[in-house]
Parts: sequence; structure tokens; C-alpha cells
Amino acid sequence: MLRPLTLGFALLWLNLAAAETRDLILVAGQSNSVGAETKRPPNVIFILTDDQGWGDAKFAGHPYVKTPNLDRLAKEGTWLRQFYVAATVCSPSRAAFMTGQVPARFGIHGHFADHASNASRSMPDWLDPEVTTLPDLLKQAGYATAHFGKWHLGHGTGAPAPEAYGIDVSKTQNSSGTPLGEEGKEPYFRARSTALMVDETIKFAKANKDKPFYVNLWTLVPHAALKPTPEQLAVYSELQPKADDPAFGEWTRKYYANAKDLRSQMQVFCASLTDLDTQIGRLLDSLDELGLTNDTLIFFSSDNGPEDYRVGNAANAGVGSAGPLRARKRSMHEGGIRTFGLVRWPGKVPAGRVEENAVTGGVDFLPTIAALAGVKVPANLVADGEDRSALWLGGAATPRLAPLHWEWISGVQGAQDGYQPSPLCVRDGDWKLFVRHDGQGAQLFNIPKDPGEHHDVAAQNPEVVKTLTAKALAWTKTLPASPARDKFVANGQTKGTAKPAPAKAKKNYDRPKIFESWDKNKDGFLAKDEFIPHMGDQADAPARFVRFDQDKDGRLSKEEFVRAGN
Repeated sequence: MLRPLTLGFALLWLNLAAAETRDLILVAGQSNSVGAETKRPPNVIFILTDDQGWGDAKFAGHPYVKTPNLDRLAKEGTWLRQFYVAATVCSPSRAAFMTGQVPARFGIHGHFADHASNASRSMPDWLDPEVTTLPDLLKQAGYATAHFGKWHLGHGTGAPAPEAYGIDVSKTQNSSGTPLGEEGKEPYFRARSTALMVDETIKFAKANKDKPFYVNLWTLVPHAALKPTPEQLAVYSELQPKADDPAFGEWTRKYYANAKDLRSQMQVFCASLTDLDTQIGRLLDSLDELGLTNDTLIFFSSDNGPEDYRVGNAANAGVGSAGPLRARKRSMHEGGIRTFGLVRWPGKVPAGRVEENAVTGGVDFLPTIAALAGVKVPANLVADGEDRSALWLGGAATPRLAPLHWEWISGVQGAQDGYQPSPLCVRDGDWKLFVRHDGQGAQLFNIPKDPGEHHDVAAQNPEVVKTLTAKALAWTKTLPASPARDKFVANGQTKGTAKPAPAKAKKNYDRPKIFESWDKNKDGFLAKDEFIPHMGDQADAPARFVRFDQDKDGRLSKEEFVRAGN
């Protein structure tokens, strides 16, 4: 079951909502007496964290992490409890927020990496800059637009900078644009990166306070690898977490029980997340000081569910909480795709509202923000999302006009734990169906009754399975062809279900031989430009180089390289 709100917390939110109503009545009365003021479209700040779980905040029931400013956003705004991102990992999820379309329409099946990795998955090397984005629409309507933080919509040789997508000003990581900083040279860069992003956002807000502005503030934290500063870590020096804490759901408790060192892992994770929260508080305070709070809509979410500690560099980042939800990042179960949907716009969006029933998604972001900004979405834009502005502004939780759809044609970390369902997913009303591309392997869950997806009720509801299977298969016919999908189906990989899978044997690499092949100039060392191109996770490659470089001389000896693999 979902963790219930405490009575005290519920009463506090009711009081806030009542106060909000009184304020709205007062403002309405004042408007009648002094005449209507010219409507100004809202400023929009979209805060997107990286790998933050649905349970990773104090207001969401986490028993250890301190998040007073996220709690403030929840109390001063609306929490959409059934908010879904459009993918199980970063790049496709971000593409959907930017375009209002499911990422499979652009062939984005996973995270953007190097050309060889992208090609192996039949993916482009970046989001097509000809595609209409939300910043495009807002910029054309007179908004100043900016992007600070992670990009991950394509980088490397030939990749367009964020400015090609309707962005006026950017400082980013994982992009071909102006960098926010040099992660490889600063051991605590990631730990301090949110502060840099907030600095840039505040500066941009000051420069554009007399006109509407839009900012993507996309953080690096709490994505791996986490290395908080000693000052950040000190906040949790006394933390003694319990894997079986009843505040966590059954799936999360089982997962934590096998953590290598839950205390140190949780200390690092919580320290990193609390600093992120501190920086968001600094942003909120600055908006107050600039007199922009009531003119600024803030939307807060994460790109996908929490990372898994079994992934190479994610021991500490991998102890995020999905709360009561099943599975984690890379899975289409609730824990992988259900994230925060916090909306704050004082005087417009109800304060203290906890919306339990409405099903909303990342694909809704573009049409909803466009509607609130008074911007018309072009008729030729194929939008998978819906305008949910009425809901955000306090309207009823009306049913969606069309279901939400997902496709995941890659592996899932934790398949042996029941994290890998069939590769197609549809959420329609209360029902959520998983099915294969051949229409078989169906699993059905009633999400409001069973948010933890413990009980497959496909056998008891054959007509629902039949209807949703038809919708899922019809949806796949609207997607562009994909050799990666064809290969996935041909290899029988669509048979992935919640059944346990055998653990893979660890590969033994000949690291001395690898070193010799990468050392192009044969000087006995690996420079960054010899090391980084070979990394599968380009986002972490600079930081990994720093970790391997034990003597901090800016290059890797054979001994350092070989030792790092042991």
C-alpha cells in the first residue's frame, strides 16, 4: 500500500489550502475594485533531477533524507501522485519532456552514448534539431529561454548545441554547448554542480525579470557517481539506516537487505540529495527577493526511477527509494517510470493539494505549459501528450483522452528480482498492461488498488487484457520502423517477464592488453583523449578518469589502469 499521510501533515495541508482560497477571494475582490490588470504569462522553471526515486523526499515518506525545500514546494503547490515519465532512462525521458512525443517516434530507445553504441541500438546520435520543442514555441512567443545543467540529448562530434533547440542561453554537461564546468579536473564538481546551476538560473532571472522566461534546470545529482563534500557528508554522520524500515515498501526493503554497506551508501546518497534541496531553497529565496515568486511556475520531477547499486559506479547512487513501488531505473514497472510531479504557482495552482487520481505524464508537459503560457501548439505537431492545465489549476481529475504508452527493448538490471516485464506497456484508466509484441505474455495490474504491482490479475480480467493488448499493438504500428526492435523480437527477447533470470558471470578482461591498444602514442600512459572515447557511459567518463588517476598527475599509468579493474 502507499504510505498514508499523517493526520498532522494532512491538517497542515488543509490549512494551507484554506489560506490559499482566502487569498484568491481577496485578490479577486481587489481586482474588481481597481480594475483588471494586464495578464502576464508565467515564468517557468523546470527542475529535473537525475535518478531520484518516487520516495526520495521527506514529504514522500523517506525516513532519513532531509528535504525541507522540496517539502515546501509540496506544501505550497500540488503533488501529482500518478505522474509518469515517458521512458525508463534519461535521454528518451528528456526528449519527451522537450517535444510532447514518445521517444520511440525519434528512434530514441535508450541513453545517447558514442556513435557505435547508438548505431547498435538503431538510434540517432542526437535529438533531431528540426523537431519542434517547448523552448522553440516559447521563444517564438517572446520568452527568454535557458538551459542549465545536464543535457544528454546528444553530444560529441557534429552534435548540435542546446541553442539549436530554441535555447537562448546555456551552460550544460553532456552536450556540445558551453560547459557548466570541467568535471574531470574538479573532484567535487558533481557535488557542487547544483549550486552552479542555481547561480546561473538566478542570474538569468535577474536579467529577464521584466519579461517572461523559461529555464530548464536539469541537475546531475543524484546520478552516479556521487562524492559529496566533507561538509555535505557531515550532516549524516550519525545516520543508522535500517533495511527493514517500515517506511519503505516491500520491494525496496528486499532490495536494501542485499546492499553491501547500507549505512555508508545511504549517508552519501542522503548528503548529495540534501545539498540539492539546499540549492533549490536558495533559488526559492531569490525568487522571493526578486518579487518573482507569484509570477513563476515551478515544475519539479525526475527523469526516471532510482539507480541500482549493482551497476558499476552506482554503489552510493543506487540506494534511492522507489517507496512502495516495484523495481527501479530501466524497468517499466512503477518504480522505474513513476516520478514526482510537483507544481507550484502561487495564487494559481492550489497549495497543499495531493492529487491521487489523475494519470499524467511527461508527454503532457509541452501542451500543458504552452496552454498556461497562452502559446498555440501548431496543428501539425503530433502530440502524444494532453493539455492538463485545467487539472494543474485545481480542476477535477478527468480521465485521459488516450492511454499512456511505453516500449523498452533493452535489458533490465534486476530481472532476477522481478523487475523485467514484457516490453510493451499501456496505462489506461486504473489498468496497466504489459505485453509482448506478439500479443502474448500479458500481465495486468490495477494500479490504484495495487500500486506495488504485487498481483497480476490478467487471468481474472480477460476482456481488459484483450482490449489493452489491441491498443498496445495498434500503438506500435504508429511508430517508425526500427532494426533494433526487429532484432529484439527476432531473438525472442520479448519473452522477458517477471520470472527470475540467472545471474551473468563476470567477464574477465585482459586489462594490460587493453591498455596497450588504447595507448595510441605509446608513451606508457593514457591521456584523457585516449581513455574517454572508450567509455560506454560518457556522462561518467571524466569522473571515472579522475578516480582511476590515483597520483593525480592527469594521466593513467598501466598500473593505475589495471588496478582499477580489480
